[in-house]
Amino acid sequence: MTSESTSPPVVPPLHSPKSPVWPTFPFHREGSRVWERGGVPPRDLPSPLPTKRTRTYSATARASAGPVFKGVCKQFSRSQGHGFITPENGSEDIFVHVSDIEGEYVPVEGDEVTYKMCPIPPKNQKFQAVEVVLTQLAPHTPHETWSGQVVGS
Repeated sequence: MTSESTSPPVVPPLHSPKSPVWPTFPFHREGSRVWERGGVPPRDLPSPLPTKRTRTYSATARASAGPVFKGVCKQFSRSQGHGFITPENGSEDIFVHVSDIEGEYVPVEGDEVTYKMCPIPPKNQKFQAVEVVLTQLAPHTPHETWSGQVVGS
């Protein structure tokens, strides 16, 4: 009796020359709508930050009844829709969402602003600026209106 071990034959994985070797989810097949679009569309995930639209009435009422603070725009990205304000008292920078800016100009670094504060859920430990009004535009800086027109230089 010989002790030859018999192992099963090695079979290469099946794949079509038109499809990738490693399948992905959803499976991209030639001719499918996913294949033609070039990928899977990103899912619309809800923003974790409350905007003017998603803020509760009670949070809006509390913020409106609160004191008005002064600060300077540290930075604002129109494409990302948010920025930060440096408070006049020198405390930690305050987040500001595009939906909370009132007026016709997009804030730029150095603009003086007034704002009220609203806590950010779920822990309500940090705050965001609401009812933001540009009180003094930064001198010698071009400003853009929300419609895209550049004013000043």
